[in-house]
Amino acid sequence: MGDPSEQASFAFPPPRRVWTVSAVLAKLKDGLEREFFDVWIEGEISNFHQAASRHCYFTLKDGHAQLRAAMFAAQARYLKFKLHDGLQVIVRGRLSVYEARGELQCYVEHVEPMGRGGLQLAFEQLKDKLAAEGLFLPERKRPLPLLPRRIGVITSPRGAAVADIIHTLTRRFPGLAVRLYPVAVQGDAAAGEICAALDYFAAQSPGTPDWVDVVILARGGGSLEDLWPFNEEAVARAITRLPMPLISGVGHETDFTIADFVADLRAPTPTAAAELAIRPRADWERELSASARHLHQCMRYRLLRRRQRIEDWAAHRAFHALRQKLARRAQLTDELSYRLSALVQRRLHASRERLAAAAARVHHRDVRAAVRQTRTLVETAEHSLAAAWRLRQTTRRHQLDAFAALLAERNPLHLLERGYTLVYDAHGALATRPDAFADGDPLRIRFASGWLDAQARRHSS
Repeated sequence: MGDPSEQASFAFPPPRRVWTVSAVLAKLKDGLEREFFDVWIEGEISNFHQAASRHCYFTLKDGHAQLRAAMFAAQARYLKFKLHDGLQVIVRGRLSVYEARGELQCYVEHVEPMGRGGLQLAFEQLKDKLAAEGLFLPERKRPLPLLPRRIGVITSPRGAAVADIIHTLTRRFPGLAVRLYPVAVQGDAAAGEICAALDYFAAQSPGTPDWVDVVILARGGGSLEDLWPFNEEAVARAITRLPMPLISGVGHETDFTIADFVADLRAPTPTAAAELAIRPRADWERELSASARHLHQCMRYRLLRRRQRIEDWAAHRAFHALRQKLARRAQLTDELSYRLSALVQRRLHASRERLAAAAARVHHRDVRAAVRQTRTLVETAEHSLAAAWRLRQTTRRHQLDAFAALLAERNPLHLLERGYTLVYDAHGALATRPDAFADGDPLRIRFASGWLDAQARRHSS
């Protein structure tokens, strides 16, 4: 045995603890998420990829290191700009461990571009995209109607812009029809309401009460965030679907939005948009008066020229000869008319004389007496004819009765009542001789009161 003090100083090693990979990574994940649950990290985006699920995956790097990052669709949908490789950003998120690959990863909640705001970057990205599609080209801009009958206005019903627009329109052209479609002009719901208003006007048919000839899209000034609904891609696409021209009067003179570039005409203010939509009625009236005076003068000048030309033609020798010829024809026409009138008068006089003579002859003859005599003759003839007809009917009836009595007397059926009979063979022929039958031949016997069927039987005499 050794020294006790030496035995007391001897110790056994602690028991060994073995970790699984999952346990180690879970331990690291818990520590990282407690320590770095909300951090801001600056870096450059590389290896950017957006999956079909709209989740975004990329790498943040600087000159010495890199860090994997993921931004899920729930957070990515709030981005106003698009992420791409090479973009310098500041991200806010939490650090954790992706256990499936054992990688350190940042789960991003928010992204800001470095050096400029996210809204400004989103504005420039959308502007470049739409410009590449040709939505800003001058040749697709439509001219405003010369004199619109109805104007559509899309703006807030409570802002100063709508009051300025309506006041300007009614002042410049009293009685003009205005169709107001009220919308929100800032906030998350504003872009959807503006698109709905644009699609409503686009869906109207010409000639219907809500069809407008031009649309004004307007709101007052504000910050970039306030004006952002007019920078949405959906609003720009809805503007391109309009069948009528659109004037954009958004913000102040120094404010520019995507709607300004897509619109057919951009106005610096809502009031200026109303002024561009229609000219003052007084200007139209002055132009109409001036045009009427000019037209009157032109017509008078043309009439004078034509009158002078007609007078020149009238003084020509050919027209003088024509007038003389027409005068001779007129004189001949008068003579023929006089002769025709005289002939008609003579014919009328002769006709009147013949009519008077006929009237005198009719007057001397008593037509009524002749009518009475003729009527008497007709009545006498009618009576004679009726009597002769009755006599003839009586005679014919007596003759018919005599013939009926003679026929009844000579009726062979009367002989049968006296005990005589008639014999018929099988063919219905009347038999007059007994040798017309052989033994056994069928025969029929006619009595006064009926028939009897029998067979013939010959007897020797």
